[in-house]
This record gives sequence, structure tokens and C-alpha cells, in this order.
Amino acid sequence: MYGSEDHRTSRSAGRGWKASAAAVGAALLIAGCSSDGGEADPDPSGSQVRQQPKASDPYWVDPRGNAAQQVAEYRQDGNDAAARQIEKIASQPVAEWITDPDNAAAETQAREHTEAATKADRDALLALYNIPHRDCGQYSKGGAADGNAYRAWIDSVAQGIGDRNATVILEPDALLHVVDGCTPGEFHGERFDLLKGAIEKLKSLKNTKVYLDGGNPGGPKPDDLYQPLKSAGIDQADGFAVNVSNYYGTAESTAFGKELSMKFGNKPFVIDTSRNGNGPYTEGDPDERWCNPPGRALGEAPTTKTADEAVDAYLWIKRPGESDGECKGGPPAGQWWPEYALGLAKGAK
Repeated sequence: MYGSEDHRTSRSAGRGWKASAAAVGAALLIAGCSSDGGEADPDPSGSQVRQQPKASDPYWVDPRGNAAQQVAEYRQDGNDAAARQIEKIASQPVAEWITDPDNAAAETQAREHTEAATKADRDALLALYNIPHRDCGQYSKGGAADGNAYRAWIDSVAQGIGDRNATVILEPDALLHVVDGCTPGEFHGERFDLLKGAIEKLKSLKNTKVYLDGGNPGGPKPDDLYQPLKSAGIDQADGFAVNVSNYYGTAESTAFGKELSMKFGNKPFVIDTSRNGNGPYTEGDPDERWCNPPGRALGEAPTTKTADEAVDAYLWIKRPGESDGECKGGPPAGQWWPEYALGLAKGAK
């Protein structure tokens, strides 16, 4: 994977500072002033945040995230210019990454996040990232100990979600690493079975949508992804996700997604636009271009009002401002990196 980790797990405990709840609430209230008529809703800490308009962006803006805390810190330091830049991130919904292999912790995280979203009359956006042999031992290595552990973990996450509204991005890169050979062949059959079982379990919930990761324009081609997606149960999912944690432009990602979609009877898909405002990086080592590339920018804001009827939503799945890994001066994968966040925000069109 390209380095995203949940911001509350032990793997990304890089938030060495903690803004007060009041400061965070105040910062997001300011950020929300540009949300085009969104409703003010109470968050669990008791502060007020302004959600984006539900008709076009039904996903919950979490006032407790890294970006919101950074806004509060900049405000406290009198750095209003930087705060205004980071508000571009803090005011938008981003995915909650559930990665902790501990079943109880994963269940609690899923429950707390979906309950908070429900309280604000919004949908939770979740990314599940715990497949065995995750990321082929690279920056985001880890995952469940084995297949049985993963099945129990999915059961726990599902228990945490319950009947609340949730959109789930399932296991970024899990199928890409099957196609590119990064995941050893002896694990392929198990991986298909685990993903198919996860889709079945999550779709048994009353109000959960599931999008299985379906690659990006710079990876395996749609022809190569067809059979793996089929084997992993794409027919039972609501759709697939494109460009997760990557930088390919929205038009290019849409074209790629539509080519893949047609192979599954025009299956809908979502696009991660969190960091694709300037497209992919084309310099340096080709094998490291994906990792914390310089000069990138925030892409289109999350919305269900997309430019193509085949695209269900533009989403910020990768959390903008969190590191891809220890490359190009970055901190460990998933940790908040304020300098990089500022660059993304300043580059936004």
C-alpha cells in the first residue's frame, strides 16, 4: 500500500501534540464557514462543526483528525496563513482507516466512528486495511496473522458498524499485489476467499456500501484485473475504488475506471481525489515516484455530484498530509506531516 494508516492506531502514533477540544472545535467552525450552507452539528467532544452539504457530500467531517488539530495549533501560534491552508483539508471528510489487528480495538473504532457520523446525520467513510501479508513487507507491512484471524477481524468490524450508514473501501492494493506478483502465489487463493467473505459479511449489514480496490491507471491493466476482481466477489460489492492513495488525475482515473466497469456490466466506482490535483510525479526513481512525491496538490473536494454517471463519488480515501512512508524525508507511513500537508493545500486549484 502507499502508506496510509489510521491516525489512532499504534502504528501511526506520530501525533506528539494534542490540541484542546475547544481549540479544535473553534478551528473547524471557522473552516466550516466555507462549506456552502452545510449544517452545524455537535461532535462527541461537545464542540460545533459545520458539515458539508449532505445532498452533495454525505460523508462525516471528523473534528478530531490530524488536520483539525494542526489548524488549532497554527491558530494558537498566530500562524493564520498556514491555518487557512490546512483548513482546506480539515473541512473535508476523509476516510477512517481501520488497521489495528486487535479485534476489540477494530470493533471499537468502527463503532465510535459510525456512531459519531450518525449523530451528525452523515455517513461514515471507512477504509479496511488488514489483509494477511499486507503490502508485501514494504512501508505498510503487517495485517492479520492468518485467514482465520482476518475473518474474525471482519466480523468484529461489521459488529462495530451495525446498522449505521457506512461506505467501506476494502483492502487497498490487495488485488494489485496479486496481479503484479508482489504477493506470493501460494496466498492468492486465500486472498480471493478472504475478500469475497469480507464483501459478503459487510453487505449483510443493513446500510453498508462496499467498494473493492480496483487499481489505478499506472498499475495493472483492466484486462489483468478482471479475473482477480471476479474471484474476489466484485459482483456482490457495490462497486470498486480507483486511484486509492495515488496521484492520477480525475479524467485519467475516470477513463480507466470506465474501461474496467464495462467488464462488469457497468459497475459503479469511486475515485480517490485526495492528492491528484497535479497528477502523478514523473521524475526520480520510477519505483519511488508514488512515495511522498513533491509538488502534488489536493484534488476535487469529496462529492457525489461527479462529472460522469459511472462515478458514484469523488472521495478523499488517503488522508491528505499523512506520510506514504519513510522516503523523501517523510515520517513513517500514516504519520501526520504538516509540511507536506501545507504543500498539498497550497497547490490546490
